[in-house]
Amino acid sequence: MTDPAWMARAFDELAEDYDDDHHDDVARALLALMPTSAGQDRIADVACGSGAAALAMARTRAPAATPILAVDLSAGMIAAGRARAVRLGLEHAIDWRVGPAVPLPVADAGLDLIVCASSLHFLGPRALSDWRRALRPGGRVAFTLPVASGFRPSDVFADLVAADLPLPHTAEDARTLATTAGFTDVDARVIAVGSRSVALTAATNPAVPVRHT
Repeated sequence: MTDPAWMARAFDELAEDYDDDHHDDVARALLALMPTSAGQDRIADVACGSGAAALAMARTRAPAATPILAVDLSAGMIAAGRARAVRLGLEHAIDWRVGPAVPLPVADAGLDLIVCASSLHFLGPRALSDWRRALRPGGRVAFTLPVASGFRPSDVFADLVAADLPLPHTAEDARTLATTAGFTDVDARVIAVGSRSVALTAATNPAVPVRHT
């Protein structure tokens, strides 16, 4: 597993020049696949970066809705996300936390929805297992991964990519990743976001454990 302090430093250094436009587009595409309610759903944006998914969800929720939990290892990214929220008048809609995304700082079955945009390839499959723990039965998850054929990270970030999570080549690969982790009702598709291809996946945490034969 990548040293957390090293990963935090790498993303701290990136925070001021983060490609918010790209990540906002990815988050919007993912949330179109997984619409959120305007009510009291308990939601987490995992490895949130500068908060693309949390901010997109917060815009659609009622002012009195439960704040969205946004967690990232990088204090720089959290600071950037908090500043964006203030500019948008959403400072009270999101609970920003600096800390590891795995395990999530929530009780077992404590969430209705988990969203992870543009980050699962840094967390690895252990995140999928933790999401099964953190979601209530019937809770939903939505995540993205870069498509393997077009993924060209810089040297620093190539070293941070989880070695134990194969990147999808197709939507079926992304679907298989979710079903192998025990999720059901999986919807997966590959889209182009600018010049990059992204696999979007939405799935359900089953009400009873999935039996693998």
